[in-house]
Amino acid sequence: MLEGERKDRAGAGSAEGSGDGPGAELRRAVERLRRELTAHQPPLPDQPVAEDELEALARQAESADRGDPYPAALDSERMRHSLLLVAAVLGSVSALAAPLEGLREAVEFLAAEPLGGF
Repeated sequence: MLEGERKDRAGAGSAEGSGDGPGAELRRAVERLRRELTAHQPPLPDQPVAEDELEALARQAESADRGDPYPAALDSERMRHSLLLVAAVLGSVSALAAPLEGLREAVEFLAAEPLGGF
């Protein structure tokens, strides 16, 4: 993702005064997947694992929104690991493919390596 795209996505929705911070996209993706996962029947065998990892991602989104002056406080590796575990639990459940893709995009956006090689 290009730097300009990151800026555009980070500012999306903020004009309405909705309080969208850097973690807003991840927070929305986590909430959507939680709703879809809860509604999915029958429950998945490892669903508690996915729920725990979604909670970890929600905490990362909150951390991003706190305005920490040290962006490295976001644990990119942990976010990607959580995403991997959620994807493993969901397997090939096609009904959850779209919300999982939204989660992947949100993690990719927030966990992106800083441009410039820091």
